[in-house]
Amino acid sequence: MKNLEYFRALITKGEAPAAGDSRITYPPPIARTLGMQLVDVGEATSTVEMVTRPEAHANPMGTIHGGVLVDLADLAIGTAHWTTLEEGESFTTVDLQINFFRPIWEEKIRAVVKPVNRGRTFSRYVCDVLKADGKLIAQVTSTVTTLRGDGAKGR
Repeated sequence: MKNLEYFRALITKGEAPAAGDSRITYPPPIARTLGMQLVDVGEATSTVEMVTRPEAHANPMGTIHGGVLVDLADLAIGTAHWTTLEEGESFTTVDLQINFFRPIWEEKIRAVVKPVNRGRTFSRYVCDVLKADGKLIAQVTSTVTTLRGDGAKGR
């Protein structure tokens, strides 16, 4: 099963396809812990949603912790890149930068990813983290590198 097909089946069925159909575990434990859900996927694109709650996700000032937004964006970017990989390939993040535009408290938010540049080895993505009303909370950019051969083993 191709990765894109795997993610589409996951969205349609609401659970991962049968064991052995994919080499990845999705959603990963951090996504389950924070309450993230994949809601849309395409080739090199994805949308992941979550409901933020101050009692679970706040920083010391009471707003949602920036690290939660980074985790959301990182999951969405990784998912988008996974859709482009072939059997035996994996990837790792080279860099990730986030710019914050507004604080949030209890919100249904979504991370929407699209590719900026897709290369054989290095790809660049932009992820808008949005409130339900479409207002921009943060924007994340990230470069990922595709790993092959020995570099992909165990990853």
